[in-house]
Amino acid sequence: MDLTYTPEEEEFRARLREWLGKVLPTLPPKPPPEDWPARRAYDLGWQRMLYDAGYAGLHWPVDAGGRGATPTQHLIFLEETELAGAPYVGAGFVGLLHAGPTIAAEGTAEQRARWLPPILRGEEVWCQGFSEPDAGSDLAALRTRARREGDDYVVSGSKLWTSHAEVADWCELLVRTDPSAPKHKGITWLAMPMDAPGITVRPLTTLAGSAEFAEVFLDEVRVPVAHRVGAENDGWRVTMVTLSFERGTAFVGEVVACRRVLGELAREARKNGRWDDPALRRRLGRLNAEFRALWRLTQWNVSEAESASGVPGVGGSVFKLRYSHARQELYDTAAGVLGVDALDLDRPWVPDRLSSLSYTIAAGTSQIQRNIVAERILGLPKGR
Repeated sequence: MDLTYTPEEEEFRARLREWLGKVLPTLPPKPPPEDWPARRAYDLGWQRMLYDAGYAGLHWPVDAGGRGATPTQHLIFLEETELAGAPYVGAGFVGLLHAGPTIAAEGTAEQRARWLPPILRGEEVWCQGFSEPDAGSDLAALRTRARREGDDYVVSGSKLWTSHAEVADWCELLVRTDPSAPKHKGITWLAMPMDAPGITVRPLTTLAGSAEFAEVFLDEVRVPVAHRVGAENDGWRVTMVTLSFERGTAFVGEVVACRRVLGELAREARKNGRWDDPALRRRLGRLNAEFRALWRLTQWNVSEAESASGVPGVGGSVFKLRYSHARQELYDTAAGVLGVDALDLDRPWVPDRLSSLSYTIAAGTSQIQRNIVAERILGLPKGR
């Protein structure tokens, strides 16, 4: 494990920092959080700027349209864009951080040529059709069915917490293609066009008033067999590739953001007099150590991925588990700094506090992450 940066990596950082300093002042104002069509346009516009500057898909393989940068360079990119206040991937989250890397790793040449360039150019948005009403934490218990009819799969069922479904062009969809097989064996990974007949999308409003998730109902939706990524009934293995990206590097920018918020909380506490509370100071100090450790863990995971063809390992589950709880603790501490103002949704950090409640569920619940750590890292026997 090497946690130091080379002269070439520091040169890359300097060039990126210079470019960000030039382009960020030219961006239009951010749209309202609840206006997802406008947010889609804003996020894709930023993605196009990254593409034109050569920063889109930075760590993707060259044959997938990326620059073939090392995981460490990708880490630098995420760190610098967050520190500079650059737009987050937003509506492009699933395509850029989940579906795109999965297709790059598992797709055919034709699939990579069809789907990866529009993702990188900021032309198409993807959503994630994994969770279901009766199969959230136990993803392998999904019931959405797909039967083969000639050159199509005919899909029926429903999905829940489908990220950005209301503005998506494509969905990375898990379906059950062999109901007689063991539950981990009969799953297939499909790319479903969101304008196909038979799809109904119903947005879900969160505590913070945003609707970045949706229910999706599928009634005899036809998806071409050519849109299958990986072999039929091999979708669980493909899904593990997707989740390794989701848990491995997808939250890196958020760690940087949390470290920034921690500094802002300390300044606010000094300003409003709550800094005199020794218990609050201890919480802030412990969180500072927590996020410094998480950053080092991120570097460790990136170093490991660098020696494993760029695919994150199971160490991402360790990171996801601890980060989810640290983020909740951070924004609980923010409530202590704000006092009664923590009830005002218009105040900084309050919407983030509400959204932090979901982090121990999203991208794999904490209970599932503990099982992965216990079984795959520590080698403990499976629970009964």
